[in-house]
This record gives sequence, C-alpha cells and structure tokens, in this order.
Amino acid sequence: MNNAAPNKGKIFSVSIAHMFNDWYMNYIQTLLPFLMAAGLGVSKGAFLISAFTITSSLLQPVFGYLVDQKNQRWMVYAGTLWMAALLSLVGVFKSYPLLIVVVTLAGLGTAAFHPQASAMITAVSGERRGFFQSLFVAAGNVGWALTPLMVVPFVQKYGMEFTPVFVLPGLLVAILLWYAAPRAPVSAGARPVPPPLLPALRSVWVELSKVVLVVSFRSLTYFGLVSFLPLYLQHKNISLLSSSRLLFMMLFAGAVGGLLGGYISDLAGRKAVIVGSLVAASPLFYLFINTSGPLSYLLLALAGAALLSSFSVTVVAAQEIISKNAAMAAGLMLGFGIGIGGLGVGLVGLLVEHMGITYVINLLIWLPLLAGLLGLNIKAGNRPASISFNR
Repeated sequence: MNNAAPNKGKIFSVSIAHMFNDWYMNYIQTLLPFLMAAGLGVSKGAFLISAFTITSSLLQPVFGYLVDQKNQRWMVYAGTLWMAALLSLVGVFKSYPLLIVVVTLAGLGTAAFHPQASAMITAVSGERRGFFQSLFVAAGNVGWALTPLMVVPFVQKYGMEFTPVFVLPGLLVAILLWYAAPRAPVSAGARPVPPPLLPALRSVWVELSKVVLVVSFRSLTYFGLVSFLPLYLQHKNISLLSSSRLLFMMLFAGAVGGLLGGYISDLAGRKAVIVGSLVAASPLFYLFINTSGPLSYLLLALAGAALLSSFSVTVVAAQEIISKNAAMAAGLMLGFGIGIGGLGVGLVGLLVEHMGITYVINLLIWLPLLAGLLGLNIKAGNRPASISFNR
C-alpha cells in the first residue's frame, strides 16, 4: 500500500490542467448549433464528435499501457497543446473532410493526457485515492460545464472565424504542466515492473468488461445529452444562450456529484455508488423534461449530479481490478469505456434526423437505469487495492 501523505500541490496542479483539457472535450458539441446554422447537417455534426472520440477516447488504453511501462510525463503538456491548437481551428475551416481530419488528429492530444494525468494523481494521493481521483475527475467535469458558458456568448458576438483565440487556455495549461506535473523519482529501478499486457488482461477481462459496459451506457447518455439537449431546449422555445446556462448547471452539478461519489465510495464501496446513482438519474431526467419552472432546474441539477456521481468511482474500480496497470485501467475507463458511448453519438444524430429530437431525448434518459442494473453484476470492493505507478 502507498502510505505516503498526499501531495496536494501536485494534485491541484494536475486537476486544474484536467479542467482546461476537458474544456476542449466539450468544444465541438458546444459549436454544433453554430455549425448547423452554417449549413452542416445534424448527422454530419454528430459524426464530427464521433471522429474526435475515436482518437481521444478509444486510444487511451494504448497510451495508458505506454505509461505503465515507463513514465511519459511529456504526454500531459504536449498532448494538451496539440489538442488546443487543432481544435481552435474548427471555426475557420469550411471543408467537411478537412474538419474530420483536424478533429481526429486533435483527439490524440487528450488520449495522451488522460492516462498519464490520472496515474499521476493515483501516485501522489496516498491512501485517499478515491477522493483525490474524484477531485481530478470533478475538475474535468467543471471544464465540460464551462465550455458552453464561455464559447456560446463569444461566438455569438464575434463569429466562428475568431475561434483560434481558444488556443490560449491550452497554451497556459501546457506551461503550467511543464513546471508542475509530478516527475518520476530518480530511483526508478525501485518501482514494480507492470506485468505483460495480455496476461494481465486475461485474468480480469470478464470483470473489466462489466465495468466498461456500465461506463459505455452512462457515456452515451452523457455525450448524447451534451450534444443534443440544447437542440431539444431550442425545440421547446428556449434560447441557445439560456440552453447553454442550463447545460452548465447540469454539468457543474455533475462535477459536484462526482466529488461526493468519490468520497462516499471510499466509505460505502464502489458498487453502491455506481448502482445507486445511475438508477436514480433516469427518473430525475424524466421529471425534468416533464416539469416546468424553477423546479425543473433543480431536477436537472440533481439528475446531472446522479449521472456523474460514478464517474471517478468506475476509474478507481477498474484500477482495483487491474492494480498493477493503473494507467491502462484509467485509459480503459476514461477512454475506451467513454469512447464506445461517444461513438454512438453519430448514430444518435442519424436517429434525430429520422425520429425527431423529442424521441431521442426520451430514449437517452433511460440508459442510466439500464447501466445501473448492469452494475449489479460488478464485484467492486469497499477497500482500495494496492496500485503501482512509476515511482
């Protein structure tokens, strides 16, 4: 077990970096109404999100395996700057094939960032991995929440041609990480060598698959609502600016819920949080779309908190299942599991075009209930297992 005291300075620095990194993760979704106003169809816009997801999420386990073999500190600052530079050009390019190429390449940046950053948090968190991993994830969720609040009014005022200015947060974060990201100790020979990948997965793949399946359904709900809830609210005659504020409220409440979920999971166990929060999310979303006035805002906040309460918990659960490959486990949950759900957004876009936005939203909100029921099969313990990192 790692009995060292948490390095709160390093945890804070990497968590702030995660907030800005994930600010870009919600960037294309936030620009979707503007891209549609410029003539891009719903399905084409949705497949932009899926193209970004292929590299930003599905490749994270690969980067995670590289981190487990040897510390790859450069990934956190180089990856952030690479993604920021490319995504800031989305508003400038008019060619759809070029947009697909740009967002696909941009995804490599966040795929490099997440496993290394998550494993860094694990390494410097001491005994409180559940809480500090949830703090790291909550910071990322705050970044997701801030994107529509910042991007929508800016683009409404200045237009899409000024999106290159959005490279600045990524540049500042890269500088922060250059100086503040945790470094592997000089005595690297003392660290445990991770086992080979295939044997490590062979013994735990059934249990990992259960967690990935739960995360995938939760992820499809998350990506689907972030992408299409503004269109649904516009359909209900709510302005784009007001919709962006509602989305911020849902995602910010989700960040708070994720922080509480991580704290509770250290006390009550991972499985209780995963199942309980996801089962609660669906009826709360249902009440939100069937209620009006201030009460609906409260219901949306509670639904967002419930949906994301298990976000960091599933990461820690996976790291406990495959404890000697902590970075790859984080890559599976933050990347592969989320990516499967994110890829479905392209198909959801097609469904919107054929069945309508109301039908799709009513379908999406019941997926967390399914995820929660699937979570009953997870064998996640109450006490953290020993996790190794490049120390």
